[in-house]
Amino acid sequence: MEGYSSMSKKKGEGLKSFNKGFSVPDTYIIIFFVVVLAAIVTFFVPKGYYETQDVTYMMNGVEKTRTVIKDGSFQYLTDDAGKAVTEGVTLFSGDGESGFFNYMFNGIVSDSAIQIIAFLLVVGGAFGIMIRTGAIEAGLVGLIRKAKGAEKLMIPVLFVLFSLGGAVFGMGEEALPFTMILCPLFVAVGYDTVIAVLVTYVATQIGFGASWMNPFSVGIAQGIAGIDVFSGAGFRMVMWVVFTALGCGMTMFYAAKVKKTPTISVAYETDQYFRDQNEKTGIDEGHSFGIGHILVLLTLAVTVVWVVWGVMKKGYYMPEIATQFFIMGIVAGVIFHLNNMKVNDIATSFKNGAKDLIGAALVVAMAQGIMQVLGGSDPTTPTVINTIMYGISKALAGLSGAAAAVLMYLFQSVFNFFVVSGSGQAAVTMPIMAPLADLLGVTRQTSVLAFQLGDAFTNLIVPTSGCLIGSLAIARIEWSSWIKFMWKYLGVLMIGAVITILIAVGIGF
Repeated sequence: MEGYSSMSKKKGEGLKSFNKGFSVPDTYIIIFFVVVLAAIVTFFVPKGYYETQDVTYMMNGVEKTRTVIKDGSFQYLTDDAGKAVTEGVTLFSGDGESGFFNYMFNGIVSDSAIQIIAFLLVVGGAFGIMIRTGAIEAGLVGLIRKAKGAEKLMIPVLFVLFSLGGAVFGMGEEALPFTMILCPLFVAVGYDTVIAVLVTYVATQIGFGASWMNPFSVGIAQGIAGIDVFSGAGFRMVMWVVFTALGCGMTMFYAAKVKKTPTISVAYETDQYFRDQNEKTGIDEGHSFGIGHILVLLTLAVTVVWVVWGVMKKGYYMPEIATQFFIMGIVAGVIFHLNNMKVNDIATSFKNGAKDLIGAALVVAMAQGIMQVLGGSDPTTPTVINTIMYGISKALAGLSGAAAAVLMYLFQSVFNFFVVSGSGQAAVTMPIMAPLADLLGVTRQTSVLAFQLGDAFTNLIVPTSGCLIGSLAIARIEWSSWIKFMWKYLGVLMIGAVITILIAVGIGF
């Protein structure tokens, strides 16, 4: 990340602006203007919709059914004269619909946002209790002592583990609690919170995009495309190794630069919070580590194993995972003799932990409000987003081979801004992209490859990703600052994705 060396060494300068004299808007302001843009689009783009049908596919030997868009069923919403209807969003809706200024509330209560918001608050509260016990801090001290002189070895180990989690069981939201743990650790050993986000959330998304067996993206997309579920695993396994190594290498390169010159970090100022916390808790000094700390950390370890087992064996998702961590918080709080913790301290710690993530929850709501302004993502409901997707898919018609496959990837990358959910994006786009691939001379396997790479990598920057915003909030990194860091990192991954797709086309994958 060579560009960061050009940042001014003067404290604060360069961290709050993209260009001299221009103050970077707050994340809330940025998203607000995106909502404004979405509202303007509704006045020029007509509404459209699709018909759907149920399809069956096999997953792990079990036949499943999913509702998907029927190929060739797109229609414009028309008036009595047969003219396509263009209906701009109203400023305010008093009948429960989506007006422009309703975007905040509607974003909060939308199905796609409410679970993420609840997840953030419950897990944040649970870890508030866990942190209050002091067990994590004591454990970090022990880890730091053992890692003295070998801190950089933690980066590849953690990166590979989290990437594997993304590849095997679609790990994403589950990385948030680990980001909470690792932020103070990496700051204490001379790195920054950017690296904590890289080895947790970013690593999961690289694994997610390069997966050979992710049931939430590859499995569903292949089933909808009409090809054997989890086929092509050999090619994808090699792809996972390459992208994981690439991401890990870039992370280690950046870590070495930050270790040498901490002020180049976009999180240098905000990391002061963790430096202060580490100083207060004595994370760099001696620290007692008793039986109570061991019991709390054991509770954390058991919870992690329970979560992994639940996701892989029982299909647990955010409601179950949040509850598992909630139980962890209660159990940790019951061991209230640590740090003279009383019963009321458990409640206070939970509230404080949840409070730290309220800002992130509101950003998630605002981001989901963008989709509400555009009418929502239901393919059977006349919306602007359906028309936009149809127009882009038609623009690919007439192309062939490598160009078509690359454009499919770019389309999926852009569309991921609107539909972050992997399974949701597969359900909306693959019924169109799979038959389109047949017409353009691209295999359906390659169309799935374009989907999974496009679905994952742009999750590293889009503000509509609740997991990204949650991770940045935990690390106390502004989204605008994150973009300044991530654009080169993401650029390398996207170039790698294009090369991968071209290789796939070349070998007839």
